[in-house]
Amino acid sequence: MLKKKTDRDDLASVLADSLNKKFKDYKVAYFLDGAEETPTDLTEWISTGSSMLDLAIANRANGGIPVGRITEVTGLEGSGKSLVAAHLLANTQKQGGLAVFIDTENAMNEEFLRCIGVNVNDMLYIQLETVEDIFEVIESIISKVRESNKDRLVSIVVDSVAGATTAVESEADYSKDGWATSKAIVLSKAMRKITQMVGRNRVALVFTNQLRQKLGVMFGDPWTTSGGKAIAFHSSCRLRLKSMGQIKAKVNGVDETIGIKTQAQVVKNRMGPPLRKAEFEIYFDSGIDDFGGWLKVMKAQKLVSAAGAWYTYTDANGDSHKFLSKDWQTLLESKPHIKDEVYNKICNSLIMEYKTSNIGIDDIEISDEPVPEG
Repeated sequence: MLKKKTDRDDLASVLADSLNKKFKDYKVAYFLDGAEETPTDLTEWISTGSSMLDLAIANRANGGIPVGRITEVTGLEGSGKSLVAAHLLANTQKQGGLAVFIDTENAMNEEFLRCIGVNVNDMLYIQLETVEDIFEVIESIISKVRESNKDRLVSIVVDSVAGATTAVESEADYSKDGWATSKAIVLSKAMRKITQMVGRNRVALVFTNQLRQKLGVMFGDPWTTSGGKAIAFHSSCRLRLKSMGQIKAKVNGVDETIGIKTQAQVVKNRMGPPLRKAEFEIYFDSGIDDFGGWLKVMKAQKLVSAAGAWYTYTDANGDSHKFLSKDWQTLLESKPHIKDEVYNKICNSLIMEYKTSNIGIDDIEISDEPVPEG
């Protein structure tokens, strides 16, 4: 909701009017007094499939990937990058939006997309090879949407930057120098242009990218990403996924790996505090187990008591609910008021609200641990 117009500096108002008349196609000058909508307003989010990761990114309830911004999802192979991106597409469709999947790896699994809720009949699937083609297509999609239905929500996933080549690389003589840096050069030019287009439209642009280990690094963060620093610089949010272990179960009497435990760290965040982490389980047949992440946070925040394999949750009315972990989702789905109450408690315990002026020098700890770069 917009606030009542406040008093503004006369000269600043004259300059704003002059600049907006000069740039007729779109508005460039704003006041951040709440009296008008500005590109800095973040009012729409798309869930990643994990409520705890959504909360870590947005630092608010019902957050997720920001619309009108660029997000990069990084990690080693098998860490869940493509799956998180697929959940984003499924949730875009649930919000009435258009899902666009740009595949550079020739590795899209239609059956798996269906399992996690993507309507593949309505999803636009595009297979491209070069970075130049990728950005030409992105620009074309945004322009066409703006012409036909500018209020339509659109999510564009590029999977992945590491799998894309360039026109120079495609024709390269590998015995000569110069071709290896072509991707970084092209990305640097393209990102400067596409960032403004995304910001002025109802578009969420997500790149997946593979972590690469720096050679000979003894100190600091040993990881980097493919394609230089352009995507990292222009992204408002960067996630780093890490596989924490396998999930095993007996299937027809045989021990099988049925999923992985994943940790996501928000290594860059312009919407909230960075470096926050969220953990969740990914199952190969259904995707992210959201409610399992809730239970982990509740245990850590002491919002639920545990005795052996049994958990007990006491609601606002003082009623106790005893359950096993496998029955947790059933409990929440069968009692929506409990689900809402639990989610609100989690939000209240995790949303960061603090003022550093209230923190004394003796209350902080300075660590030598490097800030992640990749």
